[in-house]
Amino acid sequence: MRRDRDKSRNVYAFGLTSFFNDTASEMAYWVLPAFLTTIGAGPATLGLIEGIAESVASFAKLFSGYLTDRVPRRKPLVIFGYSLANVLKPLLALATSWWQVLIIRFGDRFSKGVRGAPRDVMLAESVEPSRLGSAYGLLQAMDSAGAIVGPLIALLLLGRYGLRGVFWAAAVPGLAAIVVVVLLTRETSDPDRGRSAIAAKDIGKSPPAALSTSYYYVLFVVALFSLGNSSDMFLVLRAQSIGIPIAHAPLLGLVFNVTYTAFSWPAGKLSDRMPRRTLVAAGYAVFTAVYLVFAYAPSRAAIWGMMALYGLYYALTTPVLKGLVVDNAPPNARGKAFGIFYFVTSVAALLSSVITGELWKYFGPRLPLLISAALAGAATILIVFSPRKPAMTDS
Repeated sequence: MRRDRDKSRNVYAFGLTSFFNDTASEMAYWVLPAFLTTIGAGPATLGLIEGIAESVASFAKLFSGYLTDRVPRRKPLVIFGYSLANVLKPLLALATSWWQVLIIRFGDRFSKGVRGAPRDVMLAESVEPSRLGSAYGLLQAMDSAGAIVGPLIALLLLGRYGLRGVFWAAAVPGLAAIVVVVLLTRETSDPDRGRSAIAAKDIGKSPPAALSTSYYYVLFVVALFSLGNSSDMFLVLRAQSIGIPIAHAPLLGLVFNVTYTAFSWPAGKLSDRMPRRTLVAAGYAVFTAVYLVFAYAPSRAAIWGMMALYGLYYALTTPVLKGLVVDNAPPNARGKAFGIFYFVTSVAALLSSVITGELWKYFGPRLPLLISAALAGAATILIVFSPRKPAMTDS
């Protein structure tokens, strides 16, 4: 019973870790484009850096997912992921050329890929199935709260301490994240499971890890949706094209993140009481509406309203989809399930951004936004008809 109580603390410990980590990340992220210009790099260099970094993160997520099911202890992977990221971020203050920024971003995104699957599996093992959605919802609410606090802190520090000062200041919440994850989180894996996995590896076999048809159906639908889910920066670009000043871009992000934070935990809790696929469908429907309005852009007020609504899409999908992955994966294959899920959606979203950029260049903003809305509409219908979750066992 004591071990169960210790594990249940992980929900709050991971939430606090995520808050501090995202505060540090968003402090650095929002000023990075401006910093690159001061060292002689432009938008093309930023695109190269972010493209390489996100590609690395995708493969790291896939590798980490498979590793999560095979190591006897998952907490060291999570600690490594948070520690590496928060040791590297302040080093941006020392960078004098773009390739140094690339190395730091490479390490930062790699570390995110490493920690994601083991953390989400540990969280699933820390709560009863009836509280799974609530746990992921709280985690996401704390994460997006950090996305609000981080840019605000950066804004307060920027005028007095400059860009490099903001990077150094990011070390403070970064260190807090490391301390919390080291001291407050508890290992959840079964030692016998770990020894069995090692023994199976020694004789050239892997533990049973078959994923169900229902899992692959959900994966297909989410991948289809992700092909239309390009970078949110395209929405900011569209807002600027109809007259919203570039200086208001952080405010667009703030409006979106306030909604995201406010509704993530309630959406997660609601997913414990009704079919998760229904909430995901509602989120995809919201996405469809937002992109349709952005495509036609009837007024500035409509854009501001849709940006606030856009946060609801994230709240209804990000934590709930994690619960849906757990629902459709056997306990001894959850790491693999998360790894494949994150890899496929990351690659699809990266392709979406490339395709959207090319279509935008040659046909203007309306066509790519309408294509995104159409794909989201199709995914809305398909996810409703996803198979019911199978009975899971540890065999």
